[in-house]
Amino acid sequence: MSEDDAALLARCHHPLVRDLAWIVLAPDLLATPWPGRPTRATLGLTEHRLHAYFDELEATPQALERRVGSTVDGRMGHYHERLWQYLLDTAPDTRLLANNLRIHQGKRTLGELDLLYRRRDDPTPVHLEVAIKFYLGLAEGPGAVNDQARWIGPGGADSLATKREHLDRHQLRLTERLETRLTIRQHTQPRDIGPAPEANIRPQLAIPGVLFYPWQSPIPPPHEAAPEHLRGHWLYWRDWRRLRDGLARQTRAAWLVKPHWLALPRDEAFLPLRDVEARLAQHFSRPASPVQIALLAPSGPANRHRRLFVVDDSWPLQIPLPPRPRPVT
Repeated sequence: MSEDDAALLARCHHPLVRDLAWIVLAPDLLATPWPGRPTRATLGLTEHRLHAYFDELEATPQALERRVGSTVDGRMGHYHERLWQYLLDTAPDTRLLANNLRIHQGKRTLGELDLLYRRRDDPTPVHLEVAIKFYLGLAEGPGAVNDQARWIGPGGADSLATKREHLDRHQLRLTERLETRLTIRQHTQPRDIGPAPEANIRPQLAIPGVLFYPWQSPIPPPHEAAPEHLRGHWLYWRDWRRLRDGLARQTRAAWLVKPHWLALPRDEAFLPLRDVEARLAQHFSRPASPVQIALLAPSGPANRHRRLFVVDDSWPLQIPLPPRPRPVT
């Protein structure tokens, strides 16, 4: 993030407001042929309006808490979707039309549209699929060295390749179906989408997150990685002491808990490194799940924050299979 973006995030104290600001500011992981997320200009959040929007949220966060609060203890994907719902519903230049809109063909469910919105000056509906992803890269794994299949979730249940394929083959193509256009017409008002609901519906993809590179095992970014994507590192617990011994004195740390993997805590919330290390030692005293932490250097470069995933020495227990090749037509 730029210095201006970091300054905006520093203005936010409320955890939900910080995470909403992070969504607006963070780059996407991938640059795909699909149109990307709504820009700040599309949202009407440029320059002073951006600061005013988040200053007002800081002062009166109750509506955001009502929209998002029930997902704080649930799945991160649901939390992320609720943040987007609130953003599109309250940003100056967008209007939320529907969310989690199920598309049916008779009794069969074809899929679900994450978000449907429009610009205030354009009645054309826009279908926005959103995903928040944190993937760890493998120095050895399926495919070429830059294959998306080598980037897997902390739990080993999915990969960047499988997520990318599902979005491309299914989620982002739902708007090509007649059933989708009929559903949109049934669930929105003429004043929402203008006089031509049968017109093409524009699909968009927002996929922020972080790619974690193996510590001391350089690998290239995955295919289609956006040049400005956010980066971190991952390491085995057995290597923790070597990493720790190379850190600057007075480095502090924070243990990150879902769903607050988005914006890092404010600097004053970081603890002495020894406190977080003691908690890590207890956590990894038996086979355990990966842990995301953040480090804060005492001084130096402008970017003093660093994300880390610490994983059990036996990680990963499974690696997802790559997607099946598409048939040649």
